[in-house]
Amino acid sequence: MAPPAGPTAPAAPAPVRDNLVVGLVSAVVAAVVAAALYGAIIGATKHEIGYAAVGVGFVVGLAAGKAGGRNPVLPVASVVLALVAVYFGQLVGEAMIGAKATGLGFSQVFFDHFDVVQRAWKEDADLLTFVFFAIAGFASFSAAKKAAL
Repeated sequence: MAPPAGPTAPAAPAPVRDNLVVGLVSAVVAAVVAAALYGAIIGATKHEIGYAAVGVGFVVGLAAGKAGGRNPVLPVASVVLALVAVYFGQLVGEAMIGAKATGLGFSQVFFDHFDVVQRAWKEDADLLTFVFFAIAGFASFSAAKKAAL
């Protein structure tokens, strides 16, 4: 027998996700992984791939927004983390290229000769490098805002 038809209680609204710590931790993990992958791509191709930098920003923002929700700090924090991830990804790529060229190990080049890696990055950086930094930051901010909805 069916229950009697009558007024039903309205469904409760979905809870608003707003967890700053979870969002930040997720964004940091995404930034570390994305930086490593971006660096590996640069090291393998011996070219800076700007669209991959945009992907780094998108992934960091997506992780922050999906995990942390609507906290207003997360989009800004994801921009900072995305820029740091792109920079370190490019340094990892420079170190991989340097390791191949010198016959040294990656960790030796990256950690023992970090100043040389940074100098190589500065020499290779051009206007387009910074344009993709800006686009990566924008992608991160946008992804964090959209993923939080």
